[in-house]
Amino acid sequence: MKEVKYKRIILKISGEALAGKEKFGLDGETLNTIAEEVREISDLGVEIAVVVGGGNIWRGVKGSEEKGIERANADYMGMLATSINALALQGAFEKEGLDTRVMSAIEMRQIAEPYIRRRAIRHLEKKRIVIFAAGTGNPYFSTDTTAALRAAEIDAEVILMAKKVDGVYNADPNKDSTAIKFDHLSFIDVLNNGLKVIDSTAASLCMDNNIKIIVFNLTQKGNIYKAITGDQIGTIIGG
Repeated sequence: MKEVKYKRIILKISGEALAGKEKFGLDGETLNTIAEEVREISDLGVEIAVVVGGGNIWRGVKGSEEKGIERANADYMGMLATSINALALQGAFEKEGLDTRVMSAIEMRQIAEPYIRRRAIRHLEKKRIVIFAAGTGNPYFSTDTTAALRAAEIDAEVILMAKKVDGVYNADPNKDSTAIKFDHLSFIDVLNNGLKVIDSTAASLCMDNNIKIIVFNLTQKGNIYKAITGDQIGTIIGG
């Protein structure tokens, strides 16, 4: 068994990844696969916090542009979508026997604890999985920024950014067959080249706090384990 490289991590799961092969909603098989892999690394002693997106249900920016909904309201709707995904992940994790807590940046006492930094750290120290829902609780900030902010707050060593693609490319690999994949990038590279893998606010936060990001394909089984044991997968940003 390989030695783990990181003790405390943020696993950032895009909403689109939770939809599996579909474009909308939740895929049960994907949820179960994620839960199995999270249990595997939890058994190795890794402290795991999860930030989940909501793009499989609602995208704030897209909603405000296409449907004429005010941007702030559209973003709040997106935060509620992340809460749905957080509860779905909690259910999947608990089926695997993982003690899990959902902490929300927007108060909803019936279904989640309010986000309190010290309480979140205590949960992690007790080897509970913590799922951060509702983004930062503020409009105009993405869940990428949430992942960067929470990583800084809980002293996470790395953000594992799980997507449907196997890394960062200089163009969309689904549309351009000549797209080139990067193995390693600095945050300055990401900002200067306008790469859309993470937003500029998240990139700046990670750069300022020396938090590494690993972008990898969630749909390939075993990639989470490979990432925390130091295997070269996807694209490493920073570090």
